[in-house]
Amino acid sequence: MIKEKPIEVMKRYEMKYVLSAEQTAFLKERLVGHMESDKYGLTSIASLYYDTPDYRLIRTSIEKPLFKEKIRLRSYGIATEESPVFLELKRKADRIVYKRRVPSTIPNVEAFFRKDGKICEDGQIAREISYFRDYYKVLVPSCLIIYDRVAYFEQNGDLRLTIDHNPRYRVNDLNLTTSMEGTNLLKEGQTILEIKVQEAMPIWLSEILTEGKMYKTSFSKYGEAYKRQAYGVLNN
Repeated sequence: MIKEKPIEVMKRYEMKYVLSAEQTAFLKERLVGHMESDKYGLTSIASLYYDTPDYRLIRTSIEKPLFKEKIRLRSYGIATEESPVFLELKRKADRIVYKRRVPSTIPNVEAFFRKDGKICEDGQIAREISYFRDYYKVLVPSCLIIYDRVAYFEQNGDLRLTIDHNPRYRVNDLNLTTSMEGTNLLKEGQTILEIKVQEAMPIWLSEILTEGKMYKTSFSKYGEAYKRQAYGVLNN
């Protein structure tokens, strides 16, 4: 049984922007001297979202309520039955994002959702995730979101910034072990910028966004994938 530690508890503001290839290049150039990319470089990330059979979680989310929540299983690269994966509970209330996650393995997670085992040894985060599962009664794999991310950090600060290239999804073959293929969510060359900060955004970053004509949006990868499948919505 995997222990709950190391766990991650995050509370922060998150702002999203959809950028063109030119805006992405401009941003990366202007970040020099302010932020550094982390040691992992470009990393492929896959997130398997769980939902009720009638898609209650994502249907609620796209209505933009004051409070919403999601649960997903995340891997960095293609996973195996033994490799570490992370079960994440993400909530947003009054523009603040709260994220809880625990490390696990795919067999443990599958047993957990069958109510045939614990996600990890007892702890506060495990109890929160178990309560979430029991509240919604039946949660099943609903959508796989994949993207290639570069993460930046600010030395001696809480500012984090990520740029997601080639965001894609699939609603078949819903597992983390076969491939990183999927249907594109954006136009060729577009990226998703996420700014994550515990306090206010620094002035220098606000100036870069203004100069680059980068405007905040409420884009959700899972939400966009769901709308495409449910309503045939395409990007403009």
